[in-house]
Amino acid sequence: MEIRNIAIIAHVDHGKTTLTNALLRQTGVAEEGVSMDSNVLELERGITIYSKNAAIPYKDTKINLVDTPGHADFGSEVERVLRSIDSVLLVVDAQEGPMPQTRFVLKKSLELGLKPIVVINKIDKPAANPAKCEEDVLELFLELGATNEQSNFPVVYTIGKDGIAKLKLEDDSKDLTPLLETVLAHVPSVALATEGKAALLQPFNLAYDNFLGRLAIARVYEGVLKRGDAVFVKKPSGEARGGKITKMFSFRGLKRIETESAEAGDIVIVAGLPDIYIGETITTAAGAEALPAIAIDEPTITLNFLVNNSPFAGREGKFVTSRQIRERLERELEVNVGLRVDFSPEGGSLPDRRAGASGGESVFKVSGRGELHIAVLLENMRREGYEMQVSQPTVILRKEHDGELVEPYEEVIVDTPQEYQGSVIERLGVRKFIMKDLKVHENQVRIIFEGPTRGLLGYRNQFILDTKGEGILSSRVIGFRPFAGEIKKRAVGSMISMAPGKALGYSLWNLQDRGMLYITPATEVYEGQVIGNTSKGEEMSVNPTKGKNLTNVRASSSDEAIQLVPAYELTIERGLEVMAEDEYLEITPNSVRLRKQFLTEIDRARAKRQM
Repeated sequence: MEIRNIAIIAHVDHGKTTLTNALLRQTGVAEEGVSMDSNVLELERGITIYSKNAAIPYKDTKINLVDTPGHADFGSEVERVLRSIDSVLLVVDAQEGPMPQTRFVLKKSLELGLKPIVVINKIDKPAANPAKCEEDVLELFLELGATNEQSNFPVVYTIGKDGIAKLKLEDDSKDLTPLLETVLAHVPSVALATEGKAALLQPFNLAYDNFLGRLAIARVYEGVLKRGDAVFVKKPSGEARGGKITKMFSFRGLKRIETESAEAGDIVIVAGLPDIYIGETITTAAGAEALPAIAIDEPTITLNFLVNNSPFAGREGKFVTSRQIRERLERELEVNVGLRVDFSPEGGSLPDRRAGASGGESVFKVSGRGELHIAVLLENMRREGYEMQVSQPTVILRKEHDGELVEPYEEVIVDTPQEYQGSVIERLGVRKFIMKDLKVHENQVRIIFEGPTRGLLGYRNQFILDTKGEGILSSRVIGFRPFAGEIKKRAVGSMISMAPGKALGYSLWNLQDRGMLYITPATEVYEGQVIGNTSKGEEMSVNPTKGKNLTNVRASSSDEAIQLVPAYELTIERGLEVMAEDEYLEITPNSVRLRKQFLTEIDRARAKRQM
């Protein structure tokens, strides 16, 4: 059987997973309703977070297909996958055209010498413009330095949700056969000579099984690997250690099928190597050279994880100690290669050590690719029963060899109705972003900015308010550039509870004029908890538990109806955006609360004097 290896890549929400699901259904390897996005968070958010493998049988050919995330925070997943396949399906929304992540994934593909197949999806949208989209994609190819061969790409037009593909817009089609035929025609077959060659594999992803332990998802480059084979695991430096393959699986649809052997060109899961890592080389020959290392972009933001020490600590969580949090982070590092954790005693900053790690508790410095990357980890941990608190995310700064301080910069693309462009330009300008381009199409504008990642932290919520939910903001990291100086982002202050107890509607009714509330009536609060923000920017201690004073004298205002504005409910991502430098986000299985690092006003005043 011939083998074709492809990855499906695109900007977030351009339809990769919907198209993949339709391919699986039409080739008979998945039932209606089965999705590549199987993780609970993926289904809730409607985005792909983890890359996944599937195998599609078509005309005596096995097509190994890898679905990749579209969000920039999970770019490290995409980079690894591209090394293990032979071509890519670049999916582009016919209305939106190429977006920041389209550029990122295409650039990586072209650098590796891959020849993409362009899939122009969602051609049924009312504002779809497939011809302009194709023109923009070609422009992007040329801008990214594509060769003549790469620029001469085949194009397939699709409606992913209906499972329809066409080679020409006017064609009549009922299924995705034109897309599958294009894959067979343009993706090289990997049926390689295997006789007499030692097995040579490289893992591009990791998984974990409660019974089998750590698993490696690897591409077989040469030879045949059999279950029970003794192997050598080599680091890119050439350093080797021994191991044995205890079990091996290949794919049919989304299912793992146990197999006795795997030959060159295939993608398999191998078990039996407890310390295997992405980018290492697995081989049956001691003298084989290690394959080139898989490079992964460095993290851009960092924050501290601490034991929850609030007055409500331990009420909901099963795992609350620093040892349990440490073990969970160590397990995460095994499969999440975009993450970095500093477990050393010097990991946390001084305020964290005084306020959150008293009594010898640990502070873990966690670095990731962006706020969403960290938020997904925190959401998974809370659902597993963990309690913790985290500090405000900060951008990673570094010094170059010449002593210059540099920081990560991002390209931001904003699509918004024309009436909101002024406020978007003004807000991003204050945050040190420079406008690079502005294009007007009817009532819509597309603005391209470049600026420091620091300026983008905490802005997305404001963007939604400024564009009344009608704008789309996308970004991608474009590298490290000179430090941009101080950025004043926080225009609001914190509304801090000065008393413990249950919040009362009457008290909140009086407080809502001062700013935005994060809590509702009957919410239990503690001293030092941040219950809202103040629009004037100053910090304000308030008593949300205070009731109405009752007298035996009736006044005209006595029977006034209480009308409360709906509270701004805190989620992990919202909390990471709105929190101040001297605050923690408390995360438990059922609650997300914002609190001051020092709970009492006396402690906060003392800390300010010390600093």
